[in-house]
Amino acid sequence: MSWDQTQEDTQRNQSHQTSITWVPTEVANDVTEFIFLGLSQDPGMQLMFFVLFLLFYTVIMVGNLLILLTVFFDRRLHTPMYFFLSNLSFVDIAYSSATAPKMIADFISEKKTISHWGCVTQMFTFHFFGCAEIFVLTVMAFDRYAAICQPLRYTTIMSANVCIVLASLSWLGALGHSFVQTFLTFQLPFCNNRVIDHYFCDVHPVLKLACADTTLVNMLVIANSGLISLGCFLILLASYTVILFSLRKRSSESRRKALSTCGSHFTVVTFFFVPCIFIYLRPSTTFPLDKAVSVFYTTITPMLNPLIYTLRNEDVKNAMKRIWSHKVSLKEKQKG
Repeated sequence: MSWDQTQEDTQRNQSHQTSITWVPTEVANDVTEFIFLGLSQDPGMQLMFFVLFLLFYTVIMVGNLLILLTVFFDRRLHTPMYFFLSNLSFVDIAYSSATAPKMIADFISEKKTISHWGCVTQMFTFHFFGCAEIFVLTVMAFDRYAAICQPLRYTTIMSANVCIVLASLSWLGALGHSFVQTFLTFQLPFCNNRVIDHYFCDVHPVLKLACADTTLVNMLVIANSGLISLGCFLILLASYTVILFSLRKRSSESRRKALSTCGSHFTVVTFFFVPCIFIYLRPSTTFPLDKAVSVFYTTITPMLNPLIYTLRNEDVKNAMKRIWSHKVSLKEKQKG
């Protein structure tokens, strides 16, 4: 065998070894799109869900935009409580928009697909605004505690600067949470597993597709999502317990007004936190019930927020009446 032929065989073998080394990596990262199974495979149910969730999403957008505009235009609502309420309304609009439009479109689509980077973006935005909602709800409970339990010091405790700092920390904390959550999930290989048994890109359904050991990632996800939800929920329960004890010495009118405000808040908290804790405070296992539970914190809670805070809140209702009366009077002057 000549030297040239030996050299040629060696190069061929090296090339073959290189291809063996790199092919699995290419396969592992070859997922360009994912396929959703959605809430149902039945065409009749999908059409019903399309109408129902389109109605839900319309209520979410109109209701929360109405609260945002009311708080913005009425100076009497420029207080810490309504500052955080407007933050919550903005979060609800963005949070529901991370999943609802795609889900609604998929109900009338034959192929429910999303690109790889679309899935990354959806998971990032969903967890960013979802975590922001958790922190904003927690800050709102602190605001109610300061207003009811420390009324003389309330303006000092909840000054404009403090409100801005608390809101900023909520958004920054949510950003950090979402970045970690998304990075932990999508740094794993998927090996052409593309079918997601869900209606949006969430952590547990996507982790099920990974063709690698996800034990460590599962533990980190529980610490990152589950413990945040549980910790904030316990803080909220503690604050409401303190508020209830402090109300014993108040007049019946003061108790009624405080309980009405806190009752609205606690209703929202229950509908949002309990499903979140159920989903994220456990290992990466999925149950048939998960999709229905997810609907509560992705759609139902953002829809209930404006209904609860307007129907049970006299200040907001009076502000809306003033804005509407002002608008009507302006139209009459223009006609005259």
